[in-house]
Amino acid sequence: MLGNRTIAVVIPAYNEERQIGKVLENMPGFVDRIIVVNDHSSDRTEEIVKSFMEKDDRDHSSDKIGPRPILKNDYNEAEMVLQEYDRREIDYFTPSVVVNQKPETDRVILITHQKNGGVGTAIARGYKWCKDNNIECTAVMAGDGQMDPLELEDICRPVLDEGIDYVKGNRLIHRSAKFVIPRTRYFGNSILSILTKMASGYWRISDTQTGYTAISLNALKKIDIHNIYPGYGMPNDMLVRLNLARCTIKEVEIKPVYRIGERSKMKIVRVIPRVSWLLFKAFFRRIWVRYFKRDFHPLFLLYILGIMLFMSSIPFLVEILRNLFVAGKVTPNSVLMIYIFLVISGLQSWLFAMWMDIQDNDRLQK
Repeated sequence: MLGNRTIAVVIPAYNEERQIGKVLENMPGFVDRIIVVNDHSSDRTEEIVKSFMEKDDRDHSSDKIGPRPILKNDYNEAEMVLQEYDRREIDYFTPSVVVNQKPETDRVILITHQKNGGVGTAIARGYKWCKDNNIECTAVMAGDGQMDPLELEDICRPVLDEGIDYVKGNRLIHRSAKFVIPRTRYFGNSILSILTKMASGYWRISDTQTGYTAISLNALKKIDIHNIYPGYGMPNDMLVRLNLARCTIKEVEIKPVYRIGERSKMKIVRVIPRVSWLLFKAFFRRIWVRYFKRDFHPLFLLYILGIMLFMSSIPFLVEILRNLFVAGKVTPNSVLMIYIFLVISGLQSWLFAMWMDIQDNDRLQK
């Protein structure tokens, strides 16, 4: 515990037999529960976790965790409905088994997926366990050992002490970033970070791809965790969902950790296009839900107007290019002027919308 508050760490693991033991052995003592989600590994990951569980024979029954049933009365129908929803929510997750015989007292909880679902589904399943057991702060650490356990308290403190909903580690502001992070990863991270800023509305977030995070119980209850993106776009999708729930967010400086024996399963060339498409759709979902469906804001009209103006300019651009490269003649001034007007007007609409977006979301970033 930290400050008499319960702490859990979710560890998604897929074929991490080389590193998972190190991650478990170096877990700080203040962590009340370690939830390892074995994403249908084909190696010895589960066997190694079970071996560690046998060594950790401390009784944690005194910890303040566990489901808290709500007694029905005339005024809490809404709470009863949510309690029933939470009970049935497990049906939406990848089929899994809790391996522990006494999960209510064990410190290490092993959940095994019956089929591979992806890193996002593994984290979501861990979140589900923590939400059901009322863990007050839930962190995520990768099973490959790329996150320094000594920085875990810094990640959790804003949730516990400042009431922040979601905390992300930031490797890019560490002095060593340009020397330690591989160039391809740095480049890919930069591209996805720019797109994620616009899609999520958290414009001051810079390291969107880091998985070293902590989330409050309040935030877990606000989002549909079973719908989290299943693959490596999970951190980006998570930010969009948190913004839709109007959750506060903060970044904490952490060191980049590479070349310690980890084997990345992420292919940058494949991930960037998939996540970019995810963010493209997420952007429109966010402005539709937040700024039209729930609470109308003029920036919705400005974003849509900008899109319409840009699309309207395309036929004129085609005509200009056709005259230049095919017909070999000068484009009429009227066509050029209309094209320039549409492009400049569209750009102005987008810039005004982005400025309003930044101003509206600034209060969510601490």
